Amino acid sequence: MASSSFLAVFRIVLLVMFFNGMAPMHAASQDDIVSTICKKTRNPSFCFNVLKSAGTTDLKGLATFTLNLAHDKVAQTRALALSLASKATDPKLKERYATCAEQYDDADDDIEDGKNDLGEGDYNGVNIKASAAMTEVGDCLDSFTQPPKDPSALSSNGKTVEDICSIILVIANLLLGRA
Repeated sequence: MASSSFLAVFRIVLLVMFFNGMAPMHAASQDDIVSTICKKTRNPSFCFNVLKSAGTTDLKGLATFTLNLAHDKVAQTRALALSLASKATDPKLKERYATCAEQYDDADDDIEDGKNDLGEGDYNGVNIKASAAMTEVGDCLDSFTQPPKDPSALSSNGKTVEDICSIILVIANLLLGRA
């Protein structure tokens, strides 16, 4: 009988804690982590949308999520650059697309290296690799500042990769602060 009374009291305590705001505190801490990260990125609204879909507030989990996201977008954009290079009739665009495909290939290697660094707890390495990937993508984007103009989604995809890498940089720096 004493154990059933204990269970009843325990359930009541749990219900009171839940309805008095214990559950929203977890959501607030998620908002705090996301806010801490996103306000330091180059595109905070993009960051909020990305991290809200991550399903975790753990920094290593967020790093894994964003590295995987960057990898997927880099692979997609590299494939686009290769396709554009094979179809372009303008020799300047053809050369730029081919060069971008190489740069995205290098960015892909950087992201993969960043994943390995994360697994080894080398958060400075993650930072360096995300920065290197951003540089590769930025170099591709810079090649289109002069005519002829790129009519494709390549520039938009590149900016998205840079935005994701910006998130990775902030997370890596936060992980460095905890190491």
